[in-house]
Order: sequence, then structure tokens, then C-alpha cells
Amino acid sequence: MTGESVLRRALQVLACFDADHVTLSLAELTERAGLPQSTAYRHVLDLVAWGALTRVPGGYQVGDRLAELARCRPSHQSLRELARPHLEDLFEAGRHHVQLAVRDGADAVYVDFLPARNTVAVRTRVGGRLPLAATGVGLVLLAFLPEREIDEVLARPVATFTPKTLVSPYEIRRLLGEVRRSGVAISDGQITADAYSVAAPVRDRHGAVVAAVSVVVPANLPHRGTWIPAVRMAARAVSRELAEHSTDQLYSR
Repeated sequence: MTGESVLRRALQVLACFDADHVTLSLAELTERAGLPQSTAYRHVLDLVAWGALTRVPGGYQVGDRLAELARCRPSHQSLRELARPHLEDLFEAGRHHVQLAVRDGADAVYVDFLPARNTVAVRTRVGGRLPLAATGVGLVLLAFLPEREIDEVLARPVATFTPKTLVSPYEIRRLLGEVRRSGVAISDGQITADAYSVAAPVRDRHGAVVAAVSVVVPANLPHRGTWIPAVRMAARAVSRELAEHSTDQLYSR
């Protein structure tokens, strides 16, 4: 087998993972990759040894090595470095989770994450991705897309995470209209039942929405809506940084 074939098959294994398939068993990897089980197992062992995959109960997950590589992408690095002081200010305001995300297709990809202790659990990790329509950051990124691209995203099958996850294109479109009017997005229990996310857009120097900032608090937190001004302020501060540094080429497609 040529080196190119080995690499291609290893990439086939990695491509099996997505937002709906975060953990996969060897049998599932074999089936999704379309490889013989012995071949899939050999590549899985190599990927685990290198750090691209990690062994967990129930199978395998994407490893930290890939997240580290993703953080080396220049556009992500520039955005994260410019945004980090303002994300830290938002974090210090209440010690809740703070997130920064960009769009990749129908997903929100998290390029920075400041985790808080002793609060609601979230699925967020740097380099991880979740569906646009189910997350606060994702709703912001989706709301300001051209109508044709919104149609393409909403035409895809919708993953359901909790009973509150929106699956109706009509309801999602109604929510996107509210996001455009208010300038913020609220995701209440759509990904994690007891989590409430407030997100706001980050714009480049041309006014285009290129990223989103959010804070995630417990859904039962009193006066949770008071986080809206703080998130707006953080997103505007990051937007000003982008305008001043002319950093337009962000990972968003």
C-alpha cells in the first residue's frame, strides 16, 4: 500500500466524526469509513498513538492533538489573540463559561473557550463544532447569512439534543428574525437542558458578521437576561479590535 493510500484511509477514519457522532466504536468507525475491520483498527491504533484520537468508554473521540493543530491556523490565532482580553473581561464579570466561535458550513466551530467551575456543564471544546441552529453563537452566525445560505443550512437534517432543540425551519427562521432585530441570540436549553446562552455578533471592518461571542449560564439563574448588555459590549469590543487591525480573513465559510 502506498503512503498516499495509507494517509487517505487514515483521513477516512477521522472524517467519520462530526457533531452527531462525537464518540464512535471500532465497529461504527469500520462501517462509516467503509474499511475492513483489521484495516480500520490498524489506523485507529496509529491515530491514537499520534494523539489524533483518544480512547474513551464506548469507543474513540477526536484527540487533543488535532485541536492543538487547529489553534495554529493563522486566522483563528489572530482572532483569538485579539478577542482574548475582552473574553477574559466578560468571564471575570460573573465567572461563567465564555465562548468564541466562527462558522464552518452548517456548524459553529469554537476557536476559544474560557470554562468556569461549579456551573452548568457544556459540550464546548476548542476545535469542537455544534449545529448553528441549536447554539447561541450559531444562531448569530446563521442569522446574518444571505438567504440562500440560510436555506442550505436549514435544508439539512437537524440533530436533537434536548426536548427544547428547535427542529422546525419555520421556528428557526422566526428566531433568526428576532436575532437580526435585537442583535443578540438566546439559546435556552437547546444543547444542554439546564444551560442558557446569550450571544452577540463580532463584525469585521466592513460590517460583516465573522464570529460570535457568548456567555453560558445556568438556566435557573435569576435575572439571566441581564447578561445581554455585557455580551453585546464584549462583542463590540472585539469588533473594534478587528477593525483596527484589519483582520478580515477569518475561518468562515
